[in-house]
Amino acid sequence: MNKPLRRIAIFCGLLVLTLLIRDNWLQYVQADDLKEDEHNRRVAIERYASPRGDIIVDGKAITGHATTDGDFKYKRTYKDGAMWAPVTGYVSQAFGATQIESIDDGILTGNDDRLFFRNTLDMVTGKKREGGNVVTTLNSAAQKAAYDGLEKQGAKGAVVALEPSTGKILSMASYPSYDPTAIAGSNDAAGEAWNKLQKKNNPDDPMLNRALREVYPPGSTFKVLTAAAALEHGKADSADEKTDSPLPWTMPGTSTELKNEGNIPCENATLREALRVSCNTVFGKLGYDVGNDAMLETAKKFGFTEEQFVPVRSSASVFSDGMNDSQVALSSIGQFNTAATPLQMAMVTSAIANNGTLMKPYMVDELQAPNLDTIEKTDPEEMSEPLSADNAQILQSMMETVVEDGTGTNAQIDGVTVGGKTGTAQHGVDNSENPYAWFISYAKGEDGSAPVAVAVVIEDENAVRDDISGGGLAAPIAKNVMEAVIDSKK
Repeated sequence: MNKPLRRIAIFCGLLVLTLLIRDNWLQYVQADDLKEDEHNRRVAIERYASPRGDIIVDGKAITGHATTDGDFKYKRTYKDGAMWAPVTGYVSQAFGATQIESIDDGILTGNDDRLFFRNTLDMVTGKKREGGNVVTTLNSAAQKAAYDGLEKQGAKGAVVALEPSTGKILSMASYPSYDPTAIAGSNDAAGEAWNKLQKKNNPDDPMLNRALREVYPPGSTFKVLTAAAALEHGKADSADEKTDSPLPWTMPGTSTELKNEGNIPCENATLREALRVSCNTVFGKLGYDVGNDAMLETAKKFGFTEEQFVPVRSSASVFSDGMNDSQVALSSIGQFNTAATPLQMAMVTSAIANNGTLMKPYMVDELQAPNLDTIEKTDPEEMSEPLSADNAQILQSMMETVVEDGTGTNAQIDGVTVGGKTGTAQHGVDNSENPYAWFISYAKGEDGSAPVAVAVVIEDENAVRDDISGGGLAAPIAKNVMEAVIDSKK
């Protein structure tokens, strides 16, 4: 071969080698980046080329699909979308996905690696790819009772219900809410709906999942945790022994008396009586006696200070370290810097109802392949033991007194033992805004087991201040949710 031909051959060989290197670079090194590139429309077109799998509640799909005229063939639809939005989240051709729709996107689209063998077989047979299903732990009757109760109040709020023995989430409602179907497409109507839902345009912030992402001062509902800490750390021995609780009681390091609501019998009251009438002085002093370190230790055992993943992320609830004595006292009655999500307070109630054992909360029971084979099953998992069984039963007896003959009588259910605690939490600088109304409760069966624990919070900006109470606004909703769960098990 003469010299010019040899040079041309070498040059052409180098070009081919360069193309091969470039091709392999694109296919293997940059494949993931290209696949996730927001400007790669082919990926989006392929994503919506087939229907998504469904999210299932009580054996029925709460999601669906519809065809469109554009490049994206299918879009997501939701049944009773506003009621289920805190559970499902949304998936939108224009705005991405959240919550279960995002976390389990691979299963729902059929792209999960665990479906690789099935997808390969479908490619050989020419069958179109199908999405799998996400089966939830939710109870549809409980969810409807929770959402309808919040909607009837017409105020912001949230409800969480758990099965204490397993940690299954039975209800998770937030109000106001939104219909994810309205933003599922990519047309102008979806864009307009999206803009109307944004907090800057809608101060009610309907896309906020108040059950998981909002932290509120828990007010007097936190007193059950303070009682648990006092029992666990030897500052109290029973429900019916008198406490060392002077009246008035001046908070340590200050000249400020801790006030009770009204003229209630709090001087040296027993734990049972103090919880029944909700004595600030008794539980504030108990928290001070227990001390910051031990109070924080107990709060952490109940789940405070850490985010929870159910699998959707829940904000961390707050109990502070390094407080002075008066701050510990205020924090021990659910004020000062103490703050909790509704999920967190449902967890506190659940642990007490489950004889001291806190189960890890979860709302995805199993993941299914398109042929309904189980890909993954969630097993109940013990999270911690915040208190002994004996102390949990002492607290149960106290909470049951609250419902039988205290501030929680609106939660009574005929033929069912109910334990609960009301809370009216201060809100705003110097308590200038309407307080939050709380109620936590559980229902107990004849065999002593507790099928449901509930936490309800209401933030009613328009209510008459003197009409706001956990027993008045929140307890009736909790009652309806508990009844729905009990009736569904018959």
